[in-house]
Amino acid sequence: MHADQDPKPDPSERKVSRSDHNASDLILPDEAATMALGAALAPALVAGQAPGIVIFLEGDLGAGKTTLVRGLLRALGYTGKVKSPTFTMVELYAISRLNLYHFDFYRFKQAEEFIDAGFDEYFLGEGICLVEWPEKAGAYLPPADLCLRLSVIADGRRAELRCGSEKGRQCLTQWLSCIADNPGAMRSSSPPPR
Repeated sequence: MHADQDPKPDPSERKVSRSDHNASDLILPDEAATMALGAALAPALVAGQAPGIVIFLEGDLGAGKTTLVRGLLRALGYTGKVKSPTFTMVELYAISRLNLYHFDFYRFKQAEEFIDAGFDEYFLGEGICLVEWPEKAGAYLPPADLCLRLSVIADGRRAELRCGSEKGRQCLTQWLSCIADNPGAMRSSSPPPR
């Protein structure tokens, strides 16, 4: 290498592309990293910051939304089968004192189906609501405290996390802190908010 050349960057190093208290971008090189991202959410939910939290999971089919939920549930101690609720529209996971509801509104033809099915009642209590295809429920769905968008990219997945409330910001801060404590699990393009 010549003295005037920059050394080749280590791909495991964190690269800052956007950093603030309300958003973060992460690169997930493989399925294990997506599971690790889900697992890193568990401490934020258990810490008591998240009762009644609404988390939108956005992304195309096959982007890894259910894989992320599987990682979260495994970290919370759930050992059963975790499947996409595409046909059931909701799966309940009662883990210790947490009621976690995993919704999938992909099959909705009209947003009114959200009200017709009585799903609005799930969002009134202390349950944790993870929602795939939230746009299908339209204005009937409460706003997200935290939104995670997964996109397929050449080297894996991009996870874009942004908060929509103070509760979401607190959860995001805790979540990213857990990720920072396990830097080998995934590559981050944003450090945890301070």
